[in-house]
Amino acid sequence: MSFLTLSIALLFVIIPLVLSKALNLGLEKDTAIAVVRSIIQLLAVGYVLQFVFNTENIIYILLMILLMIGAATQNARKKGASIPGITWKLIVTFVFIEVLTQSILLGLDITPPTPQYVIPISGMVIGNSMVLSILFLNRFTSEIETHQDETELILSLGGTPKQAIHTQLITSIQASTIPTIESQKTIGLVQLPGMMSGQIIAGADPVQAVLFQLLILFLLLTTAVITSIILGYLSYPTLFNQRMQLLKENIQKE
Repeated sequence: MSFLTLSIALLFVIIPLVLSKALNLGLEKDTAIAVVRSIIQLLAVGYVLQFVFNTENIIYILLMILLMIGAATQNARKKGASIPGITWKLIVTFVFIEVLTQSILLGLDITPPTPQYVIPISGMVIGNSMVLSILFLNRFTSEIETHQDETELILSLGGTPKQAIHTQLITSIQASTIPTIESQKTIGLVQLPGMMSGQIIAGADPVQAVLFQLLILFLLLTTAVITSIILGYLSYPTLFNQRMQLLKENIQKE
């Protein structure tokens, strides 16, 4: 695809802009910003990846992964701003997920240790973990605020913080993983996943494309469950003081 062809494809951007203007939806500004940012960011990443792929230097690979983790942390922390130490909790979660998945992939020789495999897969894993973190934190803070009286009642009756917040924690973990699990139930029937579609368009054997896509789906399923569990069990203890009292100032939604 050339830049000329891509410029013609901007027709797909003009359509929603025209509809938004005609129906007074007020989406013009956000749509324009999103398009401009996506063009700049993706082109920049494309040239950076081209450089990294050509050099195949492990330092550059690690820097790319650290950049992904940093950006994911910065974006997700906004939803958990009321939780003390949420930044380091997110970093620990993303690093653990990345180390776990790459250890299995590279250690068992499932994928080769080249930038062409490590960086895209890391991006998908960390990106999915970021989305799951946002879903979990949004639901968790909401559950805590909604059930504050129940939590304090359990504490007053001698319950531990873990017992007092167990229902909210489990509910939040389940809610955050549902989208990933449900989407995988209809994969291939309702939609063809992005990685698989990209490989097929590039001329890869459809069966090989399916095998790679299944690998990604398995990774994302693991990411969904582990992300919510780690983040949940790192977060809930900091909502209580040493006297096992709920810190009310940390459960107010931003």
